[in-house]
Amino acid sequence: MATLVFDIETSALPLETFDEAQQEYLFREANKLEDGPAREHRRGEIHQQFSLWPFTAQILCVAMLNSESARGQVLFVAEDFEAEAGEIGPVEFVPCVDEVELLTAFWDVAQHYESIVTFNGRGFDVPFLYLRSALLNVPVTRKNWLGYRYATEPHCDLAEQLTFYGVSGREGAARRFNLDFYCKAFGIESPKSQGVSGVDMNQMVADGRQREIAEYCLRDVRATVLLYKIWKERLAGVK
Repeated sequence: MATLVFDIETSALPLETFDEAQQEYLFREANKLEDGPAREHRRGEIHQQFSLWPFTAQILCVAMLNSESARGQVLFVAEDFEAEAGEIGPVEFVPCVDEVELLTAFWDVAQHYESIVTFNGRGFDVPFLYLRSALLNVPVTRKNWLGYRYATEPHCDLAEQLTFYGVSGREGAARRFNLDFYCKAFGIESPKSQGVSGVDMNQMVADGRQREIAEYCLRDVRATVLLYKIWKERLAGVK
């Protein structure tokens, strides 16, 4: 059975999505600060973190590739969803009218794969997908991707494999680096080489640059596929 490699991009939901009580809860730490500028600065930092939490953010895009054939799809939410379709080589770009359609299409693909590969998927992508699907009542077709942490089947999380499950802590020989750093170290073109990174998502959404977000997400997945092949050839089985 082939292996699915995927990545997601997210953006914060509008602040007005949340009622007064929810906003008070979210910004409670900042609101305790007496200094006005410091309070506003901390509120801005917290708001930036909204993109990391499935109860305060939405999924913009899921890029996925078959690790063997390099064929795949990029599902992305686009306002002009009828005019954004297309292909880049063996990858099809599929615009979706909303997040429900995107998640439904993703889980339809996922059910055909027994194994997955991610970078930090156990800590971010997978729980984000599960919780957003639950919130939007989209059926999940693969519920075993969090599984046993110290196993690479069905889920090989390269962020865990390259740190040997955090054996060194934050400062030791196997400390954790981001995908950009690992790619440069192993001679893989970084997905950030074209000047886009995850912190740009909120602004790119505001600017209507959904197709660019989709292309960036695909670059992340292609880099992850190459990193996976290096790990599989050189490090798989190390204990």
